[in-house]
Amino acid sequence: MRVDPTRLSLRDAVAEAVAGMLRRPGRAVLTALGTVLGVGSFVAVLGLTATISSQIDGRFNVLTATEVTVEDIAGRQNEFAGPGFPADAEQRLREVAGIRSAGVMWTVRLDSRTTVGALPAGGGNAATGITVVAASPGAVTALVPTLQEGRLYDHFAERSRGRVVLIGSGVAERLGITTLATRPALYIGEEPFTVAGIIADVERKPENLLSVLVPRATAEELWGPPPPGAASMLIATELGAARQIADLAPLALRPDHPEYLKAVPPPDPRTLRSGVTSDLSALFLLLAGICLVIGAVGIANTTLVAVLERTAEIGLRRALGARGRHISAQFLTESATLGALGGLVGTSVGELTVVAVSLARDWTPVIHPATVAAAPLAGLLTGLLAGLHPAWRAARVEPAEALRR
Repeated sequence: MRVDPTRLSLRDAVAEAVAGMLRRPGRAVLTALGTVLGVGSFVAVLGLTATISSQIDGRFNVLTATEVTVEDIAGRQNEFAGPGFPADAEQRLREVAGIRSAGVMWTVRLDSRTTVGALPAGGGNAATGITVVAASPGAVTALVPTLQEGRLYDHFAERSRGRVVLIGSGVAERLGITTLATRPALYIGEEPFTVAGIIADVERKPENLLSVLVPRATAEELWGPPPPGAASMLIATELGAARQIADLAPLALRPDHPEYLKAVPPPDPRTLRSGVTSDLSALFLLLAGICLVIGAVGIANTTLVAVLERTAEIGLRRALGARGRHISAQFLTESATLGALGGLVGTSVGELTVVAVSLARDWTPVIHPATVAAAPLAGLLTGLLAGLHPAWRAARVEPAEALRR
């Protein structure tokens, strides 16, 4: 009599896999947890990397991509080359389209005995570590300051060589200046200055928060011109005009010797973005890969234990006509189903993580559709690979030996 070979349809394999998981739901949940963590980390890593990259782009465009610095390189190489920046440097750059504000600044070299304090030199209440920076009104505007109190000095203070200063909130606290209502004075050595404003924050050159800003003309009158190569020019440009301004600025400032000046444009934002993105992706994807490996080991161990526990069942199936590949397919389907379920849950967890972090940081969440589509497949593949060895072991179980046990 001819006996038809047994067959295991995909529907029967999935039904057996689901029945095996529902038989021990607690174990199934714990087994899938590793895959949930791995896939969730995978989605969260890629989503947060894309979100952070978009935030870097935005901040880069607003600040760094609109900043040009012009340096006096001739003064550094040859002290007899003369001043790199003319006295009317700001007026010359006003004729160049695309510039919001620009100005010259440098750190004033004071005598070692000159102190900065709320009283004249030797009168006490002096603070150490405070630098004096000569900055034209255009340079102060280019810093994009946020005032805590008072106002910025203007071109009138520059032309009249007014004795006014701007100080950061940290400097004000160290000197005990809490309000400008009493018109407090600040002494640089023996010279008194009126505190025009207290700066709470700046968007460019934050080191100036620990400095005292003095009008450029006032600093030149009191302490002389800047040393050769010490001065630089800060230019705030319109978005997208920085590189053109960097090419034009030396010629506009010194048409007689543009080689005396060196304009430093912002770096290419695409290079910065790709570098940051690749660094973040490499680091976090390594962590996600480790989680996936842990999940695969968990599924493999649990499936192997299930094979050992169900040896009698396997023997009975083999005695009733099931082939070795049918047994392998059954356990492979079970481990792949666990991996796929873990991948689906992990994808949801990863997406929620990206959204939660973005809401907490006031960001716009960015998740690529390819990431969402690939994550469950990664869980399925992890479960499939994890079940290969246990399925192979199950297929090699001898029916007679299994029934004897």
